[in-house]
Amino acid sequence: MKRIFVPTQNGTDWQRLLGKPKLHWKKGRSAMSAAACWEDANPNLPAEVLAVLGAANDLAIADLELLAAIPEWEVALPGGATASQTDVLSLARNARNLVVLGVEAKVDEPFGPTLEEKKAKATGGQLDRIAYLESELGRTEPFPGAVRYQLLHRSVSALLTARAFHAPVAVMLVHSFSPASAWRDDFTAFCQELGCNTLSADLFEVPRVNGPRLILGWCKGNEKYLETELPNAL
Repeated sequence: MKRIFVPTQNGTDWQRLLGKPKLHWKKGRSAMSAAACWEDANPNLPAEVLAVLGAANDLAIADLELLAAIPEWEVALPGGATASQTDVLSLARNARNLVVLGVEAKVDEPFGPTLEEKKAKATGGQLDRIAYLESELGRTEPFPGAVRYQLLHRSVSALLTARAFHAPVAVMLVHSFSPASAWRDDFTAFCQELGCNTLSADLFEVPRVNGPRLILGWCKGNEKYLETELPNAL
């Protein structure tokens, strides 16, 4: 991944960064909805993100000022050449500290395969990656097979990025534009398996991780962005 970033002019600039830009760039889907939402909020964090973080009454994540938002941030992980691609990497700060927000945008897409499905077709390197992710999340035994794989690598990606920036707090935030909060049950099950401490109705802190605090969150996006159609650049 390149480490030189050019500011966007509008939401359409996000399309070329997608893993499958022609397939995923559609009205009512997560990529376009997130691009429209975050561009409209610029130069601030989206209002609903600020509200969810503020509801925890935790000074470390309250009243955050957006420093930079980078679409499709890639984090290299052991066990293969494919990086974990976070939908939006946000660097934010308040009077106390720097916070890394790894944002996973969703509408009704699942969090990838279950671990059981992933392991059934995994190479040795992929199994090594799963074990690495479990270790980083403080697990002393494997997750149950029903846990969704994407939740592991997106959470660890936020944690590794926070370490790289010497940020004391990492947040993996699901930004869901689904009216029905699709797949919230899978997110909740993941938090429960980690033995998370509840900070609020939508924020949960992972115990036993090395380095920065790791907080997992669920944020309801503004559904109006499901109706926003941005131009196709390709």
